Amino acid sequence: MRRAAAPILLVALSLAGLAASAAGSSTSRPGATAAIPGNVIIRARPGRVAEAEKLVVRLGGSIRLPLRLIGGFSATLPSRAVAKLRHSGLVASVTANRALRPQSSSYTADYDPSTDGYSMSQITQLTGARDWWKAGYTGKGVDIALIDSGVAPVQGLSSPDQLVNGADLSVESQAGNLRYLDTYGHGTFMAGLIAGRDSAPSPSAPAATYLGMAPDARIVSLKVASADGGTDVTQVIAAIDWVVQHRDDNGLNIRVINLSYGTNSLQGYQDDPLAFAAEQAWKHGIVVVAAGGNDGFQKKKNVPALADPAIDPFLIALGSADTNATAGLGDDKVPSFSPWPKKAGPRSVDLLAPGAHVQGLRVPNSYIDANYPKGALSERYFRGSGTSESTAIATGAVALILQKYPDATPDQVKKLLLSAAAPIKGKSQAIGAGELQLGPVLNASLPQWTQTWTPSTGTGSLEASRGSDHLTRNNVVLSGEQDIFGQPVDTTALAASEASGNSWSGGMWNGSTWSGNSWSGNSWSTVGWTGNSWSGNSWSTGAWSGNSWSGNSWSSTNWSGNSWSGNSWSGGSWAGDSWG
Repeated sequence: MRRAAAPILLVALSLAGLAASAAGSSTSRPGATAAIPGNVIIRARPGRVAEAEKLVVRLGGSIRLPLRLIGGFSATLPSRAVAKLRHSGLVASVTANRALRPQSSSYTADYDPSTDGYSMSQITQLTGARDWWKAGYTGKGVDIALIDSGVAPVQGLSSPDQLVNGADLSVESQAGNLRYLDTYGHGTFMAGLIAGRDSAPSPSAPAATYLGMAPDARIVSLKVASADGGTDVTQVIAAIDWVVQHRDDNGLNIRVINLSYGTNSLQGYQDDPLAFAAEQAWKHGIVVVAAGGNDGFQKKKNVPALADPAIDPFLIALGSADTNATAGLGDDKVPSFSPWPKKAGPRSVDLLAPGAHVQGLRVPNSYIDANYPKGALSERYFRGSGTSESTAIATGAVALILQKYPDATPDQVKKLLLSAAAPIKGKSQAIGAGELQLGPVLNASLPQWTQTWTPSTGTGSLEASRGSDHLTRNNVVLSGEQDIFGQPVDTTALAASEASGNSWSGGMWNGSTWSGNSWSGNSWSTVGWTGNSWSGNSWSTGAWSGNSWSGNSWSSTNWSGNSWSGNSWSGGSWAGDSWG
């Protein structure tokens, strides 16, 4: 399998290649406008993307999808407007956007998981999850908060008892046809690894039956990211705080948080606001499983080896293992993307779990699906690598343990997992306790253990917590000690309210109304966001509600609106490594 690098999501097929393929498939002459179809790919001249988008709209077109790797976007455009656009001086090329099928040899209509050594069937066997199912532990009764990009009800996640929608704190919460849904494709992939289920879990289920690690656990989705993965650290902190305060609401039993997310923070965990929020969840009895991040992203700005909040030693920090597509542990190794400190001293990962080339659930026409077709295994499945995937697999393992030991503390769960981990090949500082193995602790006694690390104060800088990852809109960067509404954040006051478990008041967090304050069926209510500012640029309700991804139809639901142009692609924070 060919693999190539990009920030945190190392991609096997570049968008530049996609654009070239689209252009190559056109039979029109370079100067002919009549043959250009309504759907086009536009590559802007350097620094002119925003101007080109505005011109497209003035010419009667609409923006569909940002394509930042080629410095452009896809759009619908009247044929008569193509010549004007080409001669505007703003664009380098306008080419037909043809429908493409992945050229990967692994994409077949009859993909067979039984022949895939990286299938979830293989992983649940290798990790010992199926031994726990045989003993009656499938995650039933345990709710898992997935703080991610939302969850789409694709096959395997569509049963009414599998998913509850918590607060949607993403910018897409303002578009009714995008609310809660996963336009990015990342959250659904993680939810499937944790608790996907085609049918009742059975240790003898055939490989074609898709089953996550804890198939009877329930996902509580906290959506924070939009279609390109864009989110701010304040949205993630607010989501963690929401989980702490609502963990027992409406019949919920949230015992685990999955954070396949992490920034390359510039400060230590002892001060970091994001690490503090996650640590408070831990102290409130919620196991927090956090992605260690991916090595290339963490190298930026010479930051610690692990992502934030995985840098906090109270949490369970995940690195990845490559199983080499075999059923035994003897040839498993640590892949190059998994994080590790280059010298003694910095914290390393606690645990490894399979995270290379993993079979996951696909969201057709999501951002990942549209931009990384090399990852598609079939009409239903996608392949991904990274500590995101490892985190989700370990989260499912935690749910199995908590079903058996419902009164276990987070410290006890962590110790139990670490006690059974298997050593594998790789640098010692990259391995932690070793690779996840559940079988040896199925009949073990729950250990008595209390961690004694120095606690975080949470009084550090939000800007330092962001590291190199910033949300932007129309070239306005969200930076400094403010949240997504432009409200100043006093981290000392915020930390005090988080420790007391009352940072949310109804639907308000940090003085702004972020969400509704009640349940409606199986979803938390939503409210409209009103005018606030980033760096003096005010946003009205209309500016929020119209700015969402314009994708294609999925499951009879149209994802429409205007492109979130200029929004940062926060792929660096979502700790996948590649799609393919």
